[in-house]
Amino acid sequence: MRLPHSTSGPDSDAEFTHLPDLASRRLGGAVVDANDDFFADRAALVMPGPVQPRTEFGYRGKVYDGWETRRRREPGSDHAIVRLGIPGIVHGVVVDTAHFRGNYPPEISVQATACEDYPGPAELAAAEWTELVARSPAKGDTANVYDVSDRHRYTHVRLTIHPDGGVARFHVHGEAVVDPRHLHGTVDLAAQGNGGQLVGCSDMFFSSPQNLLLPGPARSMGEGWETARRRDGGNDWVVVALAGPSRLRDIVFDTGHFLGNAPGQVQVSGTFIDPADAAGLGEHLTDHLVKRLWSPLVPRRPVRPDTPHRFNIGPAAPTVTHLRVDIYPDGGFARLRAHGALTPAAYDAAVQRWLDALPAAHLEDVLTRAGLERPVVVGALRARGRRREWPSEVLAAFAPG
Repeated sequence: MRLPHSTSGPDSDAEFTHLPDLASRRLGGAVVDANDDFFADRAALVMPGPVQPRTEFGYRGKVYDGWETRRRREPGSDHAIVRLGIPGIVHGVVVDTAHFRGNYPPEISVQATACEDYPGPAELAAAEWTELVARSPAKGDTANVYDVSDRHRYTHVRLTIHPDGGVARFHVHGEAVVDPRHLHGTVDLAAQGNGGQLVGCSDMFFSSPQNLLLPGPARSMGEGWETARRRDGGNDWVVVALAGPSRLRDIVFDTGHFLGNAPGQVQVSGTFIDPADAAGLGEHLTDHLVKRLWSPLVPRRPVRPDTPHRFNIGPAAPTVTHLRVDIYPDGGFARLRAHGALTPAAYDAAVQRWLDALPAAHLEDVLTRAGLERPVVVGALRARGRRREWPSEVLAAFAPG
């Protein structure tokens, strides 16, 4: 089943919009700098949920649910810088000018950079920025969609509006590329921030299954996944791809806030599919997974409303790459966690994918900070983009301690 788009508007049917919004506040994104937000606060750019129409006027003028700069009386442009909640490869952006009709920017451009740690405005101003979207026309009151072909991993994205105006939301859709230094030991391998992905589901009538993988507890039933009421005798299900081949220790099935519509029973199963095979299946992956044989990790059992259930997984359980959660017969739950560790081979693959995706300046910084000798760093930079595997001394620098 195709997953729901994260945007709304007449031009928001681009294929990339089914990918997570890496800039969303729900995933930890934030607007860390802007040269001007005289009329409307820059923070609104990454807020989740639909844009709200506003009718009132404040001290500085019309109130908008979005970011709006003052009218320019000199040459130049305005910009806002977003720290991605999940660094990754950007596949496309949506510049949503909902409700901005006479004050939208006629053109936009988007740049990106990659930095270690948490740079401030001065460091970001001095950073090396790469163009993701060249200066392009934009429409008012529209979800303007722009594809991105660059396939490097970025941590910050800058939206530039030419010359000024207002933007309601800025969505940055892409795939997470996890820093493997955050994957040491036992982690939640289903979390989007660690590389987990929602693959498919049986139904998403009331709310999206993407919510299951969001960080933190749900604040209401609306922040979970809820299906329509079944009348056919079947059951609902959701499939999640883990960060890689994993040995799981426990699974959390949280029905928080689901009181009169929690499932009566649940079963959690796992399967293993070679990552290369999964990539080759493309859009047919969900159909393939639904037909596969699944190994029960949590046998079918009753569950309770408004309860964070934690199910231990025995040491004899198989290595898995995907989880299937069957709920009986229907209903919803708030969060899914899958705690465990990547296999050694999967961890090495995560290191290699991360290094492959780093822009040159960030790669040099990472390798230097890891304590590698200068000839090794120079050699790695020269071979960037041409190697199949990284040298053993580079991989060893990021091995778990």
